[in-house]
Amino acid sequence: MGIGVALSNAMGGLANINRDLAVVSQNVSNANTPGYARQVSNQQALSVGGQGMGVVSGPATRVLNAQQQGDLFTQNATVGGLHTRQQALASIDTVMGTPGQGNDIASLLGKVQDGFSALLANPDSQSGQAQILSAAQRFASQINTVSAAVGSARQHAQSGILADVASLNTAIASVGAQTQQIMTAKAAGVSTADLENQRDVGMAQISQLIDARFLVQNNGDIKAITPSGLSINFAAGATSFATQATNLGPSAFYPGGGVPAISMNGVDVTQQLVGSGSLGGNIDVRDNIMPGIQAGLDEVAQTISTRFAAQGLTLFTRPDGTIPTGAGVPVQATYLGYANAISVNPAVLAAPRLLRDGTHAIAGAVGGASAFTPNPALGPAGFTTMITRVITFAFGAQVAPGTGQPPANSNGLGPQGNLVGPFSAGGSLATMAGALVASSAGLASTVSANLQTEQAVQSSLQARLADGSAVNIDTELSTMVQLQNAYGANARVISALQAMWAQLLQSVG
Repeated sequence: MGIGVALSNAMGGLANINRDLAVVSQNVSNANTPGYARQVSNQQALSVGGQGMGVVSGPATRVLNAQQQGDLFTQNATVGGLHTRQQALASIDTVMGTPGQGNDIASLLGKVQDGFSALLANPDSQSGQAQILSAAQRFASQINTVSAAVGSARQHAQSGILADVASLNTAIASVGAQTQQIMTAKAAGVSTADLENQRDVGMAQISQLIDARFLVQNNGDIKAITPSGLSINFAAGATSFATQATNLGPSAFYPGGGVPAISMNGVDVTQQLVGSGSLGGNIDVRDNIMPGIQAGLDEVAQTISTRFAAQGLTLFTRPDGTIPTGAGVPVQATYLGYANAISVNPAVLAAPRLLRDGTHAIAGAVGGASAFTPNPALGPAGFTTMITRVITFAFGAQVAPGTGQPPANSNGLGPQGNLVGPFSAGGSLATMAGALVASSAGLASTVSANLQTEQAVQSSLQARLADGSAVNIDTELSTMVQLQNAYGANARVISALQAMWAQLLQSVG
């Protein structure tokens, strides 16, 4: 090997070492940068006619396990959807009250029943009547409070959908712009590692919003597919999601009931997005979870109002003193949102003695309550018939001796008639109220437990991906020492060749 060839090899070696040092330096400086994947130089030996001619460095590439990254993106969507649901249910759990602690609907209803039991011993007690009214008002107020929280959580989900759609469009545009740069760089033979790290940030954002599987092509292009079959094209302007702002009432529903759809390029894809990701979670909260809880509250409010009225005491009503009928299609059509309005009958508030005397007569019918005649205004102070009917039948599992209560609606609930309540056939008011509270608490507990499990899986996947792609400072410093040693060796070769060349020139001269 001639001096020229040796000098060329050494000079090439120094150039490649400089490139390697630059990559190591970049790795070290980005060790704490979120989403940064370690980069490595790619070198290839050159030879001509079997004789080594040094090495050439190709574009730096990332050390990244694409399968592990894809698994993490999928897990991000799972956690995002559960986290959204958990937050919504936690807001309801806070106001619903803790079962058995005296502040939940079932416990407050029990205090109303306790008031009637106490009044039975002294029907003319004004303080006893006042205690019943106070307990009844607290009970009705609690239903109002929970119902308002459900409406607020549903509206919050609608706002979340607007924000998620905007974030999704921004992330798609960002990934699209970076993809175009990557494709251009690859065509020019330039390293795309930095651009790919930047694009991964946008891909991670998308994975938190929707469940998307990313398909990266050899030329740097990328597509995304959801489990439901939606295909996202990242070319400029190729994919755009849209929705509208609105204020939701208890009777609003999707589709066609005042709840706006989510479209992709003008096509309704709402149902295809339900599930994972914060967007899917918000859709589920808005269209399923909160309407289900509202339907349960409305059913409790309606059933309690009608069971009292069936015995001759109109205790719980709308603020105007009326009780909504229950003969709608779907079954709750006439009392959607009644839980927002239920209150103590103004007539009873004005005349508490009606708790003892009753508000209206009952004719009595087969399969219904027995006949009842209210106590006249100047009737016996010790009148207990109404109080007994309330304790035995309004609060009981029978509407009359030997006749079970008409069952609360447990199917066909909500504005579309497609929701299911947690109620069993028949049963007492206490059982019904307890089932509602337990169902809500159970759902919140289940979602929280699932979230903790999935977050643990997410952390494990993050750790596995980091083990292979994250920057290890010790490794980088070790590589730097090796490069410095190689640099010194090549420098000594060049120095020796220079000395030989100078000696040769001196000999010739």
